Amino acid sequence: MNIQEYFRRISYNETPKDADLQTLTAIFQHHVQTIPFENLSMHCGETIELDLQATYNKIVRKKRGGWCLENNHLLFWALQELGYDVCILGGNSYDPAKRAYTAEMNHILLKVVIKGNSYIVDAGFGGVYQAWQPLMLISGKDQPQLPGIFRFMEDNGTWYFEKVKRKHYISEQSVPATDTPDLGNIRKIYTFILEPRQINDFQELNAYLQVSPDNILRKKSICTLQSPEGLYALVGWTFSEMKYNYMEDMDLVQITTLTDEEVEKTLKDKFNIVLENKLTP
Repeated sequence: MNIQEYFRRISYNETPKDADLQTLTAIFQHHVQTIPFENLSMHCGETIELDLQATYNKIVRKKRGGWCLENNHLLFWALQELGYDVCILGGNSYDPAKRAYTAEMNHILLKVVIKGNSYIVDAGFGGVYQAWQPLMLISGKDQPQLPGIFRFMEDNGTWYFEKVKRKHYISEQSVPATDTPDLGNIRKIYTFILEPRQINDFQELNAYLQVSPDNILRKKSICTLQSPEGLYALVGWTFSEMKYNYMEDMDLVQITTLTDEEVEKTLKDKFNIVLENKLTP
C-alpha cells in the first residue's frame, strides 16, 4: 500500500507539505470525484471484505469504488499516513420511509482535528447527500457547498447531520418536480456521537448488509459519483445525470433507462469501472 499510488488513483498531483485544512479539502474533493460510492460487488456475486488491504486492492489497484465502510476506511488510512489527527465515528442513518433513524449503527464517518478545530469528513454517503468539502463540526451553522447547504445540530451529545433540499428540474418535463418534502425542505441524513470507533466495530455490519434482504443496498445496485458540476447516478437500469444549482435553488436532472449492454458501457464511460464478474442490476 502506497500513498503515491492512492494519489494517482484520485488524480491528485500535488505534494502535500502540511496536514492542514487546504490539503485535506483538496484530497477529499479528489476522492469523491474519482472514487464512486457503489455496492456492485453484492450484485456481481462478490463478497465485500472489511479489510484494509482488500479495500486498497479493490479501489486503488482495480479502480473500483466502494460503500461507506470501504471508502471511509481507505480515506482514514490515507489521512493517517499524511499525519492527520483522524478518528472513525459511527452513524445511524435516517430512513425516510419510517421517518426515523436506524436503531443500530449503520454508517461510518471520520472526524479530523486541525489546530483545535474539528471537521467531519465523509466520503461514503454518495448521491446528493455527499459533501464536497470537510464540514466544520459546529452546531446550527449553515455550511453552503455546490451540492447544497449542510448543517449539524447538536443535542445532549448527539449530533444530527442534515441538508437543505433543492427542487429538481427534470429536463424532459415542462414542470419542476421535487421529492415530497418531509418537514419542510430539510432532509435528515444521519446522527452520530463523538465516541471513537475501531474498524472492527463494523465487521458485523459489513456481513449483515450483504445478506439482509431488507436494506436498500441489497435491494438495488447503486453506483454514484460526484462530477465536476453535479452527480452521476446509476441505480438498477436508471442512469441520472444531475447539474447542481442549474437555476437558483434548483438542480437539473436528466434520466435515462438503460439496457443491460448500456449499463456496462455507462459504468466504463461515466464511472471508469470495468467489472470482473457479471452484474445483475
